[in-house]
Amino acid sequence: MAQQMPVQQLAPMPHQIGVFDHFIARQTETFILKEKVLSLSGDSFDIKMANGQPILKVAGKLMSISGRKSVFDMAGNRLFDICKEHFHIHSTYVCEDPNGQKFLEVKSKFKLFGSNANATFTTPRTGKAETLSMKGNWLDMYADIVDTSSGMTVARIDRKFLTGREILFGQQTYAVTVAPGVDMALIAAMCICLDEKNNESGGGLVF
Repeated sequence: MAQQMPVQQLAPMPHQIGVFDHFIARQTETFILKEKVLSLSGDSFDIKMANGQPILKVAGKLMSISGRKSVFDMAGNRLFDICKEHFHIHSTYVCEDPNGQKFLEVKSKFKLFGSNANATFTTPRTGKAETLSMKGNWLDMYADIVDTSSGMTVARIDRKFLTGREILFGQQTYAVTVAPGVDMALIAAMCICLDEKNNESGGGLVF
């Protein structure tokens, strides 16, 4: 059964932000990012719209030192890989296209009562360098992703309350609301990067 949740309307962006045109939200959209239980391939995720329609598949590679994950559309096309880059002061994750070219970098650092991360990339259509800043509240377990040039919120993340099943198997589930004009695949990649960072500390995407 599709999960029902209130839609938090976000203001449309004055210009398109993202990399994948066919994943640009045309209106305020909410998708669900859910870690698969006991995946045999390593950490993997299902990504579905709030109405239950699947939009992306994320498959982890077992025994990968960099924690590499491949992201596919529903036609089975590999869109990009997510992996950790080592030898950085702050935790750094990158996204690479199928040719191995890096197009997104996510750096995160953690504080006592919250976390923050910056994602940098270039929007191909405009050639504009973009920086998105993710800031969260540990107690309320939510986070906003903000376009640093305009100060506008491009996405909002809410962590679902864990069920007994999720606690038992370490499963994480997030609802992510995306503003019109923003690339949902790119936002999903940012969420996975931060989830990976938090897993290093033995938790999930805890803000």
